[in-house]
Amino acid sequence: MLTIRLLGRPAIERDGVAIRPPRGRKAWALLTYLLLTERPQSRRHLSELLFADADDPLGALRWTLAELRRTLNIPDVLTSDPVITAFGDNVIVDVNLVTRDDTDPAPLLKAGGELLEDMNLASSSAFESWLLVERHRVSARIEARCRQVAVSLLAAGQARDAIGYAARAVARNPLEEGNHELLVRSLAATGDRVAALRQVVVCEDILRRELGLESSAALREAATVSTGNAVAPPLSGRAAGSSQLDAGRAAIVAGAVDAGLQCLRRAVTEASRYGDPGLQGRALAALGAALIHAVRGRDEEGSIALHEAIQLTTLTGDRATAARAYRELGFVEVQAGRRDTAEEWLTKAQAAAETDAEFAALLGLRGMNASDFGDYPAAFGYLIESVERAARCADHRQEAWSLSILARAHLLREEKNEAAAALQRSLELIFQQRWMAFLPWPQTFRAQLDLDAGNLDAAGDTLEHAWELACQLGDPCWEGMAARGLGLLNASRADYATALKWQDEAAFRCIRVPDRYQWVHAYALDAAVTTALKHEDVARATPMLDTLATLAAHCDMREFVVRAHVHRWRLGDGAALGTARLLSASIDNPALEDLLR
Repeated sequence: MLTIRLLGRPAIERDGVAIRPPRGRKAWALLTYLLLTERPQSRRHLSELLFADADDPLGALRWTLAELRRTLNIPDVLTSDPVITAFGDNVIVDVNLVTRDDTDPAPLLKAGGELLEDMNLASSSAFESWLLVERHRVSARIEARCRQVAVSLLAAGQARDAIGYAARAVARNPLEEGNHELLVRSLAATGDRVAALRQVVVCEDILRRELGLESSAALREAATVSTGNAVAPPLSGRAAGSSQLDAGRAAIVAGAVDAGLQCLRRAVTEASRYGDPGLQGRALAALGAALIHAVRGRDEEGSIALHEAIQLTTLTGDRATAARAYRELGFVEVQAGRRDTAEEWLTKAQAAAETDAEFAALLGLRGMNASDFGDYPAAFGYLIESVERAARCADHRQEAWSLSILARAHLLREEKNEAAAALQRSLELIFQQRWMAFLPWPQTFRAQLDLDAGNLDAAGDTLEHAWELACQLGDPCWEGMAARGLGLLNASRADYATALKWQDEAAFRCIRVPDRYQWVHAYALDAAVTTALKHEDVARATPMLDTLATLAAHCDMREFVVRAHVHRWRLGDGAALGTARLLSASIDNPALEDLLR
């Protein structure tokens, strides 16, 4: 058995014994690129990527491929054009062991170091840029898997085992409050409240020192394991649990969130006490969804409740509850920019779905995830079907939601007529349904169309309305979107000072809660960098650009990765434009192609 280790200092082992590594850093670079890129690579592309400085780039590539074949002792791979990389089952790549969902999670506990640690190729700037992005992507995938395993173990009552995975997630990304919360919950669930509170202090210090943010109430509350509700319902048993579930759902819909959550928690308690796993699963799914959608900063707690619901549906065969729980977990991952885990949950949701309403909701999320990733063909396919299914079952809110995401995709591709048509229909449905809580989202895209057309007064009216409503709702996503638009509006009016204030406001609003929508944060940063560069404000643009590049790479937002490189080129990095073109090769966006020209 051959093991290729790319995390930390690279190495190759045969049956657990290290063998002579290939000669030269470029051999490792070539092997890593071939193993981790999605498509077969042509020899010309590989030679330009890694050996452009050689007298004979193709000859240097041939020598390096031969060196890798000798090292691996597998003569029939790394041949042909495009280069063949089918190593077979006798070759293990450590990156695959820790990033694939269908493998044993135990190696996650030992996965240390970054991809090709301490290895740099200054002579191959395009590869260096690819490697930087790939390091973020791999690290984010490991973090996401650690989180998923920790949540699953917590939900199964195995808190002691969850601690190690939660701690690894914290180590990978200590600036993510949700990772600390998982570790706090795991420690508290084992009875070690002192350690849980110590971790709370550690997280609070990191957030305050590194980001200038205060932690959420959910973090400290996580240090105390709930022992049920202090006030029990007057009735007990199945009838009490069922009535509490109905009351909780009704209260959440009516906007009485605290009362609704209390009822749903009681429903869970009563169903457990009565021994009704079906009712308990439905109550947990409702509680998890309410924690995710009705209050901010509660995604971790909500995810644990959904995992518990899924475990119960496995026993009861409750397909509909399982489908809902899978979809809600997918929503959490989409917003957080964890693409692969989002797809895993949404694929499970699709396998469990039967009704048009279920398909409409999960396909809308798959379209959102694909759009955030920069896969527009897939996004359009999912979103169009979602709209059609939602209309067929008269789920007009879902129809409006999916239309708004469809409009966003068209807008990002600068397909203005298609975006305007989708937005008009979305807004019509929102007003028909009196769904004011969602209105600011499509309004900001409608305003962007007006800005692009030079209709500044119309854009201003729309953005001001969106901002006021977003603030009344207290939704940081809508606030960030509206503030971004107001920044661009004032920049268009040549009021740079006011534009800066709004763009700073957008940046703050986007990150003021831990369960933020990462795409909105990147969207706001990109607009702020663009504005600063237009005014030759390099001192302002540079730190924001660094944040954008890191965020885009970590959350697999490929289009923003490309745009970050274009910004770097505008700041004087001559190689960045070529790298942007390389990274954009698989993104089907005419607007991006125009930008790169």
